[in-house]
Amino acid sequence: MNLGSPDSTQVRDVRKYLVEFLMDKRVIDSPYLVRTMLVKGVITPFRAPKTAEAYGAIWGEEGSPLVAITKQLQQAVQRQISEPVEIAMRYGNPGMKTAYDKLYAANPGIEEVILLPLYPHYAMSSYETAVEHAKTVHRKGKYPFRITAIPPFYNHPAYIGAQAESIRPYIENNNTHLLFSYHSIPERHIIKSDITRSHCLQSANCCETPSPAHARCYRHQCFATTRLVTERLGISKDDYSVSFQSKLGRAEWLKPSTALRMGQMPREGIRDLAVVCPSFVSDCLETLEEIAIREKENFLTAGGERFNFIPCMNTQPQWVSAIVTLIGN
Repeated sequence: MNLGSPDSTQVRDVRKYLVEFLMDKRVIDSPYLVRTMLVKGVITPFRAPKTAEAYGAIWGEEGSPLVAITKQLQQAVQRQISEPVEIAMRYGNPGMKTAYDKLYAANPGIEEVILLPLYPHYAMSSYETAVEHAKTVHRKGKYPFRITAIPPFYNHPAYIGAQAESIRPYIENNNTHLLFSYHSIPERHIIKSDITRSHCLQSANCCETPSPAHARCYRHQCFATTRLVTERLGISKDDYSVSFQSKLGRAEWLKPSTALRMGQMPREGIRDLAVVCPSFVSDCLETLEEIAIREKENFLTAGGERFNFIPCMNTQPQWVSAIVTLIGN
């Protein structure tokens, strides 16, 4: 199960997609009426044309890169296992009901569906909403099979290994600085997800202090992924850093901002940069347009000399094998 995309780059399709996405109470967690006025009256009318233009810059012959790659991933996984594999998007098409119906029609005796949300890290606006949506569709459809969700795999050795190997070819130059750019989320989401109600963002080193809160702390999990990947690659702390991208609105989001860092790093002497986006396993608008086009331009304009965008794992063989391991566990 992946995030999803509009059906086309037409403004009307992008607007429809953005409304479905942003009206999700786990994405914009304001009261319904406030969310409706904000999304339909303020954000979407202004954002849809710009987002449509951005999608146009990356749209391929097969349509949305994210949907096309997810379909290719389905086929790659299917070649390695005998159980039937379907895909679903949290927003847009194909939907969760379509996936359930296909599985059930082809396999009437099915007893269990294993759900793999393609989000390595826990966040209420990604992993949580995907799982809860899948449960809701399952309940409303009164399907006889049970569903089992694979937990976030941010620290799973198979994911770490696949992520590390996807990065390795891009850091062979000893002068290259590696930036881990994770999707940002509002700080209030971190606090809302804190199962202890007293740990997250309460101290400067909360992510390094052991706590049950880390099971649902997106920030901690991002830092954990970074640490495990850099340890596997043997990268020193001076040669990598972390930032957060794709902020929406005026609230406090996780920092530092990727966009701001692009302008700062050349002035700090970092002129050879490689950027990886580990919160995405499939290339999409946020990686192909935001990072590989816009932020590359920002970095080079600010004085950077070499910029390498590291593609997501997409359908790389080690990632496909990692998925087989995850669902096998």
